[in-house]
Amino acid sequence: MNMRSLIPWGRNGNQTPNLFADEQTSPFLALHREVNRLFDDAFRGFDAPALFGRLPSWPHLEIAETEKELQVAADLPGLEEKDVEVLLADGVLTIRGEKKSETEDKERQFSERFYGRFERQIPLGAEVEADKVEASFKNGVLSVTLPKSEAAETKAKRIALNGKK
Repeated sequence: MNMRSLIPWGRNGNQTPNLFADEQTSPFLALHREVNRLFDDAFRGFDAPALFGRLPSWPHLEIAETEKELQVAADLPGLEEKDVEVLLADGVLTIRGEKKSETEDKERQFSERFYGRFERQIPLGAEVEADKVEASFKNGVLSVTLPKSEAAETKAKRIALNGKK
């Protein structure tokens, strides 16, 4: 193959034949597909819906922090309390469980619902009193309240802002 066949136009402005026309034997098409597959595999674990059209991790979380506690809420529609497990170890809150399908796959034509096992790990970033952690499950929403330890409360220092002079 000469270099001129790689250029998409000739000297007189006419386009050369499409390099991707023969899908079965084109090395360029095979390379194109392989590079796309590599990028898909590389970014599969990232939560970047705007860039790659993927949904964020499930379940969806809401995290709030006050001076005295951390509050975590997880949306778990369609699950019951027995389907969910909450763990706290080494400063990481773990929410895991399994959502089972009500129908068999052969009956389903299309589904955007999530089924299967899930696990979310939330690094807390503050020391909490593990024996005072409370969790409740109501209407498909898991709420976990993690009181901060006194040491964690005293580490935070509010800094006053001064206007520019």
